[in-house]
Amino acid sequence: MPGITHSPSAILFFLILALVEWRWRSRHGARGYDWRASLASLGIGAGQFMLRPVTAAVLTGVYSGAHHIALFRLPVDDWRVWVAGFFAVEFTYYWFHRWSHMVNWLWATHAVHHSANEITLPAAIRLGWTNIISGGWLLFLGLVLIGFPPLLVVGLLGANLLYQYPLHTEAIRKLGPLEWVFNTPSHHRAHHASDAAYLDCNFGGVLIVFDRLFGTLRIEPDGGGLRYGLVAPITGYNPFAIAFSQWRVMLAALAVATSWRQRLTVLFGRPAALDQILAIRQ
Repeated sequence: MPGITHSPSAILFFLILALVEWRWRSRHGARGYDWRASLASLGIGAGQFMLRPVTAAVLTGVYSGAHHIALFRLPVDDWRVWVAGFFAVEFTYYWFHRWSHMVNWLWATHAVHHSANEITLPAAIRLGWTNIISGGWLLFLGLVLIGFPPLLVVGLLGANLLYQYPLHTEAIRKLGPLEWVFNTPSHHRAHHASDAAYLDCNFGGVLIVFDRLFGTLRIEPDGGGLRYGLVAPITGYNPFAIAFSQWRVMLAALAVATSWRQRLTVLFGRPAALDQILAIRQ
């Protein structure tokens, strides 16, 4: 996440909302939080926070260099550029998020975010530690190369991800007409579901319109009842084990692959292909 999501005001915002949600969960169904899972989420978030300066330094250099060679340089002080940038970032985020579910190399990082078995606000900060390696940032580099200022791209992406933090809750039910345009807690709960009918859906950040346009929208069933987490649930609470769990699966499948076609499938195919390759070798 860009720096906006790690500012003191953002962290205070996260904590206040989490306390409100914990109180709500304690009073509705007497569930509260699974504190071991919440501590695991905090551990993963802390690791991501410590890696942030390295990520920021690398991306600042790459994005600044790309801006210098861009054919066009749109003005950062023009409101129309920001409006266009909002939709450009949202569109790019949709495809980045969708491919992060469909390409193993990207999924190895993104799977960390889906590893929590309950959907709560602390689970929202489960973010992978290997963003630089997985390379999803290359999609947003394209926006800089076509002329959008790096400050605009990074700032809007940060705001996009900040918007998504309060979506990770069961405390807010469906929001009526807003569900047609915006990504909402209901849409995002469906996104985090591991039930077969809800895999790989609702990839939008702020908006849900691209899911409607490209056929990836799934509506949360009335009354909820979805199962959250990964298809093969992670039951441990070690932040390091969670952060690298999918990389271990991918490397295990790569070790038993017997052809270049299988190796390419392991790296760039769908996550389900890993289980198939491992099953064949067992």
